[in-house]
Amino acid sequence: MKSSSSRYLVPALLFVATVVVVINAAFAFHAVNRLLASEDLVEHTWKVINQVERVMGSAKDAETGNRGFLITGDEAYLQPYNDALRDLPIELAAFRKLTADNPSQQRRIGEMQAVLDQRLKLLKDGNDLRRSGNADAVHVMVVSGTGKLQMDHLRALADAAEAEERRLLADRTEDAQSNGSRSRYAVVIASGLDFMLIVFMFRYLAKERGLRIAGEITAHRLAASRAELVERNAEISALNESLEQRVQLRTAELEATNRELEAFSYSVSHDLRAPLRTIDGFSLALEEDYAEAIDDAGRDYILRVRTGVQRMGGLIDALLQLSRISRADITRETFDISALATSVASALREENPGQDITFTIEPGLTADGDPKLIQVALENLLGNAVKFSSKKPSSIIDFGWDTEKNAWFVRDNGAGFDMFYANKLFNAFNRLHGDKDFKGSGIGLATVSRVVRRHHGKIWADSVIDHGTTFWFTLG
Repeated sequence: MKSSSSRYLVPALLFVATVVVVINAAFAFHAVNRLLASEDLVEHTWKVINQVERVMGSAKDAETGNRGFLITGDEAYLQPYNDALRDLPIELAAFRKLTADNPSQQRRIGEMQAVLDQRLKLLKDGNDLRRSGNADAVHVMVVSGTGKLQMDHLRALADAAEAEERRLLADRTEDAQSNGSRSRYAVVIASGLDFMLIVFMFRYLAKERGLRIAGEITAHRLAASRAELVERNAEISALNESLEQRVQLRTAELEATNRELEAFSYSVSHDLRAPLRTIDGFSLALEEDYAEAIDDAGRDYILRVRTGVQRMGGLIDALLQLSRISRADITRETFDISALATSVASALREENPGQDITFTIEPGLTADGDPKLIQVALENLLGNAVKFSSKKPSSIIDFGWDTEKNAWFVRDNGAGFDMFYANKLFNAFNRLHGDKDFKGSGIGLATVSRVVRRHHGKIWADSVIDHGTTFWFTLG
């Protein structure tokens, strides 16, 4: 009976060995294919890096040709500039095609296109001024520093694009090396598999005994692990009880802090507003009752005093609103955010009757959050869009849902800002535009950021100077 069992066991083992050999061959074939694919990706990444360098090289050639012409007035120096005008669109198109599967690089290419257009226009203006013989105007344009800022911006974009590609290159090179190692291992394993299978035939019974011993050892280890798990559960239960006590203590501390903040807010609202109202009232009385005794300079001083007092009052209001938002309870519900945005847009249109404003609000959108706090955020975001596009002939403002980013967005065609300062955008009192250009308190975006964080969401922005700004935000 034992001999009959062994007679059937050997063919079964041979069948299993054959299956293992086939699986190993398939694994080796798959590893080689992955190695080839990884090498293709590495080569593609090098092409992208080279294309970035070609774009920057053409931009530098344009700079060199323009500089030579501005210095000498010799048209022969414009050959690199003319070549760059011809090559840059082709090289940008090649760059765009090579990175068609990379959305972040596509956005950088669009921004690089905008910066290059601005730079080439400035170079062309300089050439035209040089041909007209207006040396003073050329000198003023050169020393203004605009060209350097544009090229610094372009270099920053190119460095970011190349850095991303080099990161991809490192990952793909590592992947290729890993796939190469897998291929070598597969070949070595396939070569030694036949010998191992022969040894396996003679060692089968001994291995079976070893497996049984290993099973007993594993059982003992499982028993020890189970005892350790019971001990750890007891420790976790004790930690949970301690954690509950710490949470209660921390909650009591937070409640005391909130009460102190409420008292401080009342003090700010009451104690600061009273002297401000006094200053504003006496300034108005001085202006009205002693108008004939005060000259134009005096009246201007009074106007400045009242303007400063009113601005300080507005700052107090903004700070109090920011403080209230930080302490307000969140009452989340599902509401029509399209209708809310439409209401805010209507109010803004009435507040700015002399401005040509076109709002495009995607209809039928709903959101889950606190409607009162979201209204504050939309008032600030849409209000900023109206303010920073007020110097355009027509203000175009969009609100809706971005499926790709899975976020709400507010987009305008306004003044924009330099993305170099984007990390300061949502800090209180950090303004990227002067008060003479656009009035404001510097609190609005900090308030929006606080509302979004209270909803466990995030907010970010993308902008190009003179090409508008887009804000995205989520609500957690």
